Amino acid sequence: MYSYWYDCIRICLCDACRCNGKSENERKNGDEERISKYSFVSPLCMRGGDGYNSYSSNSLLQRRVLSKAKPVLVKNTKDLMINLNFPTYIKVADLGCSSGQNTFLAMSEIINTINVFCQQRNQNPPEIDCCLNDLPSNDFNTTFKFIQFFNGMNITSKESYFVYGVPGSFYSRLFPRRSLHFVHSSYGLHWLSKVPEGLEKNKMSVYITNSSPLSTYKAYLNQFQRDFATFLKLRSEEMVSNGRMVLTFIGRNTIDNPLHRDCCHFWTLLSKSLRDLVAEGLVSASKVDSFYLPFYDPNEKEIKEMVQKEGSFEIRDLETHGYDLGHCNQDESKRSKSGQNEANYIRAVSEPLLAAHFGDAIINILFNKFACHVSQHVSCRNKTTVSIVVSLTKKKTFLMS
Repeated sequence: MYSYWYDCIRICLCDACRCNGKSENERKNGDEERISKYSFVSPLCMRGGDGYNSYSSNSLLQRRVLSKAKPVLVKNTKDLMINLNFPTYIKVADLGCSSGQNTFLAMSEIINTINVFCQQRNQNPPEIDCCLNDLPSNDFNTTFKFIQFFNGMNITSKESYFVYGVPGSFYSRLFPRRSLHFVHSSYGLHWLSKVPEGLEKNKMSVYITNSSPLSTYKAYLNQFQRDFATFLKLRSEEMVSNGRMVLTFIGRNTIDNPLHRDCCHFWTLLSKSLRDLVAEGLVSASKVDSFYLPFYDPNEKEIKEMVQKEGSFEIRDLETHGYDLGHCNQDESKRSKSGQNEANYIRAVSEPLLAAHFGDAIINILFNKFACHVSQHVSCRNKTTVSIVVSLTKKKTFLMS
């Protein structure tokens, strides 16, 4: 269970956690089936705590991504208030919130935008429920330690918002029907609900590379399409008509060759680093061959097609921004350390998954190799990785009388 340090924090149980009237044996059998099918979910979390290798200490990239998405976030927050005729109550969810100070950045932006906008329009500000969601294995404790930081950021209001933790997968129902007004998710939806099936021919690579068989791309794309369609369907059930979503993905700007990933793509370099350990006898080839990442980097076309096909939402904004991974913790004068910066970042987001499969003993060596590989590609200017920001409006729901 989570520790509750602040009275203003209330942990609510989502729909997925309720018994729904099932017997104890039915619940137990269902739990065992889910654990078997989704065994990767437990370690699918960022590195917790606030130490040197933690996500909290290595997430300046995500902060810059949030900054680039700010205009879209502010615009859609204002549009929401107008379209809903300045309601007295707003429920906002941040899905895949992770841990640390970054968790509160988007939520603070939404709160301050609402309050300032209401003042400008001579409207009373609404009460706001702030729901922070991530998998149960997420380090919510470290996040909630920053609640005073969050309070300090909300300069326009001290009493009109309430913070909740909502543990559960955003590929499941999390909230009551027609209860959400605004959904935000940054750098969460490129994580899939599971590793795609049929990747056995993709030898010695943890993800898609230029040398992967085309079947690998198709398997990843199909899994992304299923997951994103599920996400949109579930959110459409939970959101009010004219509700808004702002979603940010790690994506790619290539369309013609679906296998193409640049030479310095972070998962390509991680594969190289693992092969180094195989060559040195520290890891078996079969161990590497059996490890794949539940990740997919869509392009704009793939995102747009899935939104249109699922049909519950309309696209309002679709933007692509540059992606500066290796330099995210440095100013321009210190770019020689980009290899270590990128290694720290990738370690923070992937260490739990890697340690669960390979063990803890190889982690330091692995990311020393990774840093060296990054440094060899520091001058690369042909990077295909981008951040994609999309805002969506929930279509009006017509209830049967």
